[in-house]
Amino acid sequence: MGTTERPRRITMTPAAQRVLEAAARLFYERGVHAVGVDLIAAEAGVTKKTLYDRFGSKEQIVVEYLADRDERWRAFLAQCLDAARPTPTARVLAVFDASRAWSAENSSKGCGMVNAHAEISDPSHPAYPLITGQKQWMLTLFTDLAGDVTPDGAGDLGQTLMLLHEGALVAHGLNIFADPIGHAREQARALLATIGDSVAKR
Repeated sequence: MGTTERPRRITMTPAAQRVLEAAARLFYERGVHAVGVDLIAAEAGVTKKTLYDRFGSKEQIVVEYLADRDERWRAFLAQCLDAARPTPTARVLAVFDASRAWSAENSSKGCGMVNAHAEISDPSHPAYPLITGQKQWMLTLFTDLAGDVTPDGAGDLGQTLMLLHEGALVAHGLNIFADPIGHAREQARALLATIGDSVAKR
């Protein structure tokens, strides 16, 4: 799903892994622009020279942070989809269930990609394709799953499910009301039931 070109990655050494772990925590908690390499190096217990030797630039650290987060999310989602009942509705709802569980564990401040996009809107930034690529991948996933519900309306349904999902992620980060992802899941379930009834009557 998705053919977005992936950015250049580096080979992780133990020191680079410590830098990545420190940067990931700081970037997510404080924002990409607010965190400098001095702080990352200090938190990782390495020198700035080591940091630059391993990554070359702060931009590359951002790439590695987002790529790692994306890879972990995709692996987590794949497990949830594999464990879901093999019905079209159950597989769609499994995406919402996965996001609910992932967000509770990893995303108290909302979607890392959405947060990063608020700071990185320049398409020339090496991390930009990662951000937009993940969201395109999610749209493709929802559209593929929607095709099993209503082949003729897969595009429209996929977009609607994507809007429910992404809106819920943003609402989760804002913490305006309780369990927005669970609410979005119920809206998706009701929509799928309506579509299923319509398809059955044809």
